[in-house]
Amino acid sequence: MPRTMLTDKRWLKLKELMLNSGRVYNKFDHRMTLEGILYRMRTGIPWRDLPPHFGLWSTVFRRFNLWSKKGILNTIFKHLALITDSEWLFIDGSIVRAHQHSSGAKSDKDESIGKSRGGFSTKIHLAVDSYGYPVHFELTGGQRNDFVMAESLIKHSPKSDYVIADKGYDSQSIRDYVTEHGSEPLIPRRKDNTQKNNDMDWDLYKYRHLVENAFAQIKHFRAVSTRYDKLERNYASMVSLAFAIMWLSMHT
Repeated sequence: MPRTMLTDKRWLKLKELMLNSGRVYNKFDHRMTLEGILYRMRTGIPWRDLPPHFGLWSTVFRRFNLWSKKGILNTIFKHLALITDSEWLFIDGSIVRAHQHSSGAKSDKDESIGKSRGGFSTKIHLAVDSYGYPVHFELTGGQRNDFVMAESLIKHSPKSDYVIADKGYDSQSIRDYVTEHGSEPLIPRRKDNTQKNNDMDWDLYKYRHLVENAFAQIKHFRAVSTRYDKLERNYASMVSLAFAIMWLSMHT
């Protein structure tokens, strides 16, 4: 029997959220379907290679694809993240390699796959709360600069007292945006910036590793650390599920 991830308490919490979404009906095999999705997320295997213990691979994939279309997994993540501690907000971006299986999707969009130094890749732009738990993320092509997505991350995250980011976000426009939204920016300046860092709270800045820890945690899942999904929404659903698993440790 393959190793599973859901305890009874965690499944009851997820089941409650799925049913409350109004877009998933109660069915006895949903638990094993979700375990199959989690197994694929953890191992990164092709859908066709799912162990039969989880049911037909095509059934598991079709349900995952349907839940992705309906935004169910992202809804679960957002509901779990409602208990956030928003005193501090940390933002950062991290690149994941796009496997060759993720290319070739018929779409008018770029599907958030771009070419960076390491080849074709996707970038996850993430905001985490005071305890390092994710509150919002967005996907772009891997070539997209971090600071381009800063305003969107701040806009869609809970209001915080401080917004902490690394030198990649060194921009006066970002600092002004943070201030306009009632927060205080904590962003060190680059060496070529004529202004000094006398206003920096370096003790608070040391906690910026919390957002890096969040990336490290979800990248234990192989279907997150390497992008195999052709469609942006399917990969985003897989990332949402990984973040939901992080939050379940607080809820159960």
